[in-house]
Amino acid sequence: MITAVVLPPPPPGRQLYRKVRDRASYAFALVSVAAIVEVEGGRIRDARIALGGVAPKPWRAEAAERDLAGAAAGDDSYRDAAAAALADARGRPGNAFKIQLAQRTLRHTLAAAVERA
Repeated sequence: MITAVVLPPPPPGRQLYRKVRDRASYAFALVSVAAIVEVEGGRIRDARIALGGVAPKPWRAEAAERDLAGAAAGDDSYRDAAAAALADARGRPGNAFKIQLAQRTLRHTLAAAVERA
């Protein structure tokens, strides 16, 4: 019997999750973004990003994380990170729209996380 689970402390920074659905009644996400963003002095010190709904399983956007490390917190950095995160993405008939949707959702999630940090 499991009586307790001990987890490591969360990384520093603002944590935010955004889920985009076709309709509020649908449980599954078209696109989801989970981000942890640490900001110091107007610059992004560290970021961790995971995308869901755009692949068979959620995946880390490590290229975006690398682009954000040390970058100025602003729209240009968020746009570059979103482009890096989905640079190798290839849409299929019926779901190609998810690439742009994921980029927009990532940019908005980063902006909101930094604003609330």
